[in-house]
Amino acid sequence: MIKQAIIPLAGLGTRLLPLTSVFAKELLPINGKPGIQYILDECIDAGVKEIIFIISEKKEMIKKYFNNDKFYKSIIKKKKDPRIINEYRKILKYKKMIKFVYQNKPLGTGDAVLKTKKYIKNNFFLMLLPDDLIIKKNCSKSMIQVHKRYNSSVMASMKVNKKNVSRWGIYKINKRLNKNNFLINGVIEKPSIKEAPSNKAVIGRYILPKSIFSRLIKLKPGKGGEIHITDAIQSLINEKHKFIAHNFSGNYLDCGSMQGYIKSNLEIAKL
Repeated sequence: MIKQAIIPLAGLGTRLLPLTSVFAKELLPINGKPGIQYILDECIDAGVKEIIFIISEKKEMIKKYFNNDKFYKSIIKKKKDPRIINEYRKILKYKKMIKFVYQNKPLGTGDAVLKTKKYIKNNFFLMLLPDDLIIKKNCSKSMIQVHKRYNSSVMASMKVNKKNVSRWGIYKINKRLNKNNFLINGVIEKPSIKEAPSNKAVIGRYILPKSIFSRLIKLKPGKGGEIHITDAIQSLINEKHKFIAHNFSGNYLDCGSMQGYIKSNLEIAKL
């Protein structure tokens, strides 16, 4: 069973400047609630019991958001507003599940994952990237079902425009298992159009094996001087570890860019 999830939150959020010059992008409201709460609710609905946030010292406001008990107790004592009480209960529920670790230097997603090494208990864990919202169907839950069926690592997959492949990690496809799942024999981080082996992109949901930590420790910085999780995944694939790409059926929203953030608000408001 997948009982733990990690969520990298230490990024600078440069695509959402100037908002993120003073505010953590994960706390920006999307149709009335912080974007990170959609990710948390996805985890809870998928059966996750513990969530590890990877933050930086510059993102302390995220920690404060979930640990502002004195403020809430003072307001509730004065107003006894049912809405505020209900919101505080939600935050208390999240708070019980969350651990915080720090990544103070922006050295990539692979480095962020490595910071959680001592907390991961089971053979597999879930990772969610907060910029990627998937609505209408729980992607993490469907990936966990695939994991159970094939006893393998799983990553979310989506077709992208060939002109935009350099934005993503792109799969090398081995064979199709069924309508929505295919075995992969590689993944390339942000390839050029000529280098891209397909137009199937990794979206921000991963079920990863605990063994990935031993590969991350050995990795040298890749493109952009960062430690890429895709490079560690490729190392495992080279050693015959099985990875499945899962075509999810929910609607994908990129809330990490200004245009995508605005679109996310509009789309979620329709639900």
